[in-house]
Amino acid sequence: MDTFDIARLDSYRENNRIEAKAAKGGLPRSMWETYSAFANTYGGVILLGVKERGDGTFEAIGLTRSEAEHLRQDFWNTVSNRSKVSAVLPIESEVELLETDGGAVVAIHVPRAPREERPVHINNDLYNGTYRRRGEGDYRCIRSEIVSMVRDQSSETMDGKVLDEFSVSDLNAESIRGYRMRFQTAHAQSSWNPLGTEPFLRAIGAAAVSREDGRLHPTLAGILMFGNDYDILRECPNYFLDYREALDPSIRWTDRVHSGDGLWSGNVFDFFFQVSRKLTSVLKVPFKLDGIFRVDDTPMHKAVREALANCLFNADYYGVRGVVVRCEPSRLVFENPGTIRTGLEQMRLGGTSDPRNAGIMRMFGLIDVGERAGTGIPDVFATWANVGLPEPRIEECFGEAERTTLMLELGPTAGDEQISASDDGIVSNADNNADNTDNIADNTESHALNSSARAVLRYLAQHPNATQEEIGSAVGIGRTAVANHTSLLQKRGLLKRIGSRKTGHWEVQGGTGR
Repeated sequence: MDTFDIARLDSYRENNRIEAKAAKGGLPRSMWETYSAFANTYGGVILLGVKERGDGTFEAIGLTRSEAEHLRQDFWNTVSNRSKVSAVLPIESEVELLETDGGAVVAIHVPRAPREERPVHINNDLYNGTYRRRGEGDYRCIRSEIVSMVRDQSSETMDGKVLDEFSVSDLNAESIRGYRMRFQTAHAQSSWNPLGTEPFLRAIGAAAVSREDGRLHPTLAGILMFGNDYDILRECPNYFLDYREALDPSIRWTDRVHSGDGLWSGNVFDFFFQVSRKLTSVLKVPFKLDGIFRVDDTPMHKAVREALANCLFNADYYGVRGVVVRCEPSRLVFENPGTIRTGLEQMRLGGTSDPRNAGIMRMFGLIDVGERAGTGIPDVFATWANVGLPEPRIEECFGEAERTTLMLELGPTAGDEQISASDDGIVSNADNNADNTDNIADNTESHALNSSARAVLRYLAQHPNATQEEIGSAVGIGRTAVANHTSLLQKRGLLKRIGSRKTGHWEVQGGTGR
């Protein structure tokens, strides 16, 4: 909450960041439940010497300065007793003695506890004395919430764990091969390129020598990045990765990829590249032209990849409900199990990198995916602001199914036309079609298209009677992307529809953009 202002006391209401206690007879026992709840949620202010009226407004109860000073001293004496409270969080300036016309008030500003000190509990009882804040009340945490907070305490992230029951041979060879190709592209001169599989995996942190048997085993980061779904589930029983594309209201899913479908490895590495391609293929964004060539990698594409990477870096893979990425007509939604280790405000501001899965983050960083300096999410916010879209929203959900959700609104213009932008050299699809087509020679027209559009053109040259579903399945994109590409190709004079929509066929005009 913003800084508490005693002059506006009667304008406040109890909520998830403020609590009023009359405290006429001394410190109330329920205050410590609120202290724990604020510390384990967003932080908040406890007001002593204040009561709530029938209409929900606040009023001071008339404590004298001496009574308020006694309450403040009692607070410090009690909070310093580790058998009562597990962590002393406020500093002296955050426990204020304030004066109002109705009497003295003690304002105790309880900050959100750093993850190393969560869960903050009372009465020396971890499992019965840990609370969180929900709305106007405090609730006792269930065991799974407490275990989740305990997991996050360690200075070493959870994915550094060595999995003695697995061997390197359990990892998916195709995923490793794909990663090594990307690594070699990013680091052509690296001394790691000639290494065999096991030394390479050890170098990137996907495997480590166990202290138990002295042999090389996958780390949790390694099994998540390169394992098969059925093996990952042995270690993380609730593991699940799910991409849901719902661009046509008449169809439940226009496209879906999930780790349990048995059609691919189901690991984090392959999921990232499958889903990032799908997201960027349907994204309605401005693009740049470098001469006659289209520059596909716009700031919005990069921001969407950063959002996806951040979701995977910070997921609690031991948590429930898994990672869910939703692509909808007006927004993109990224959900991961686990709350924000640095806190919502710090995540928004950036500058502090504290991923839940540092090993996964490092491996992606080695192939130039994801920011390592805590600037990823602020860059997403900046990109959305630069193109005039609504500010992204971040939400945390506490409870049995802890989740973090990032929502990127695409705005009302994200339908048939591309979003326009004022950046130099950036034009909308519609503007580009109208203004730039004449400047591109017929024999090079197709080279100004992106790879998906060229793939559509090549497929239709061989399958002129193909439906949108068949085109999308062959090229690996959704129906909306197919419609956008065929419309663009027709406007460019590269594709022509012969006959009706239902009984006609496609006719490719000129080259196919190979």
